[in-house]
Amino acid sequence: MFVLFGLRSKDHLVGTRTMTCEICRWEAPQQLIRRTTKFTLFFVPLFPVKPASHYLVCGHCLGFRKADARLPA
Repeated sequence: MFVLFGLRSKDHLVGTRTMTCEICRWEAPQQLIRRTTKFTLFFVPLFPVKPASHYLVCGHCLGFRKADARLPA
């Protein structure tokens, strides 16, 4: 008998807004991504193992950086 278990991270697009990128300094669309990590048993996600984290992805340079959950107004 064997048991398959592990962790799985999944990204969800929260929104997009045109802002200045902190990496390349271009005015470009920035995507806000929410990443969740869940415990899986036999490839079925069961429950989150850590709080969700948020990232910004630049549409110009594809820079990936940690962000606050809120986009500035």
